[in-house]
Amino acid sequence: MGDAGYILFEPIHLGWLGREVLSAGTILFAIFAVGGQLLAADAALGSLSDNKLCQLWYTGIFAIPTLLLSLPRALNMSLSWLSAVATVSIVVASIVAMAGAGIEPTPGRTIAVTKPSTFYAAFSSITNPVFAYAGHFMFFPLISEMRNPRDAPKAAWCLQTVATTFYAVFAIVMYVYIGDTVPSPAYSGLSTKWAKAAWGLAILNLLVAGALYNHTAAKIVFIRIFRGSRHLHDNTLLGWTVWTVLVVIMNGAAFVLATGVPIFGYLVGIAAALFASWYTYGIAGAFWLHDTYFGLSGAGTGLRELLRRPFMTTVNVLTFLAGAFIW
Repeated sequence: MGDAGYILFEPIHLGWLGREVLSAGTILFAIFAVGGQLLAADAALGSLSDNKLCQLWYTGIFAIPTLLLSLPRALNMSLSWLSAVATVSIVVASIVAMAGAGIEPTPGRTIAVTKPSTFYAAFSSITNPVFAYAGHFMFFPLISEMRNPRDAPKAAWCLQTVATTFYAVFAIVMYVYIGDTVPSPAYSGLSTKWAKAAWGLAILNLLVAGALYNHTAAKIVFIRIFRGSRHLHDNTLLGWTVWTVLVVIMNGAAFVLATGVPIFGYLVGIAAALFASWYTYGIAGAFWLHDTYFGLSGAGTGLRELLRRPFMTTVNVLTFLAGAFIW
């Protein structure tokens, strides 16, 4: 994302600034995302064990395997297959949760089509899901390690179509059967046995997602330190030492934020507004406008090309403005 920022800002001779801002934002975004996964894992482990330990223990227990899974320096096939298994786990867990909600709905639940709210509360409820949904900053590191990077658009279309549809179906079903008191995470609103079943199936997804975010944050700094040197690819003692230290630092920062900051939930909302809004919406629109105006080879036809494609130009301008509004 930092390199993309360099390309985006280079026409105004501020490529160095674009690289630093987007790189720093990605690192902070990833750390907060790891912290969010740790908190979700705290809810999962608490449900599975009937809350027999304090929250700090649950978060610490989950932070250790997250750290270990982050240690491989390459997103190789083993991690790819593990990610596929994790995806299946969250899909199955959510189907089980919907079934549980339907079989044992919340007694006396109320459902409101519209509900009065303050601007702050409503916007906080919007930005938190955006944070969970905005994995777009992972696209570049994933594409860079694909066997055929040109397959990336197919993967992206598959992801967005399936995820958007499934998220909508899950949210509607859970709301209908639990009512307007549905908590976040929604699994916690199920009866005890169904909550345990759903969390037990979903925990692998939380683990892999946290590891991928942690890996990405460490990888950005690691590449910046060793770009152009043999330590980036060879199994040198210095390379592995620095990599391990970076992974521990990123994981430790997420753990401290998740457990040591009482208002971490509000910080997640702020981080979502600052970073997720841009990485999900704003920058995506800016990328298309830049590439169309300048051309992928740098020899674009400028404003004439944008005017020749009015629909896509309008969509991407609105996408950029949506990110700016959320920010």
